[in-house]
Amino acid sequence: MLIRRELPADIPAIRDVHAAAFGTSDTPGVVPAEAGLVDALRADEGWVPELSMVATTAEGAVTGHVVCTRASVGSTPALGLGPLGVLPAFQRQGVGHALMHAVLGAADACGEPLVVLLGHSDYYPLFGFRLAEEYGITPPVPEWAPHFQVRTLTTYAPDMRGAFTYAKPFNDLP
Repeated sequence: MLIRRELPADIPAIRDVHAAAFGTSDTPGVVPAEAGLVDALRADEGWVPELSMVATTAEGAVTGHVVCTRASVGSTPALGLGPLGVLPAFQRQGVGHALMHAVLGAADACGEPLVVLLGHSDYYPLFGFRLAEEYGITPPVPEWAPHFQVRTLTTYAPDMRGAFTYAKPFNDLP
């Protein structure tokens, strides 16, 4: 497995990864929102190309994708992570873990202070995420609080507190 930045040629494969990762057998033919979200994020001013990463096989086939986009905590720039998707045939083989470590390392190297996500409370703590409320960061939707998590990075300062705002395309999700 190799982890690298997204290339223009990867865009259709990234769409396919998210469609497969988030699709369900209950809704065949329905494209999950995550598949279109990445395209909308790519067109948004919050896009950070350095933080859109793919996992590939040695032959170059895209098997997973993760992205962080510009967000804010109050008026302070921050990052929102998501979506993270892995093709079903490659799940539970470390692809998601590798993508998470790569994107968090890249975000830290870029001098970002923190990464925020809405996600599974058993999975993301493996990467150092903790509940956002511990840092005084509030989710856009109060009901998200039990799954709204923050990972601080090297440049984090404890005075980064307040309401979190995702990149605009997240607001357009159904």
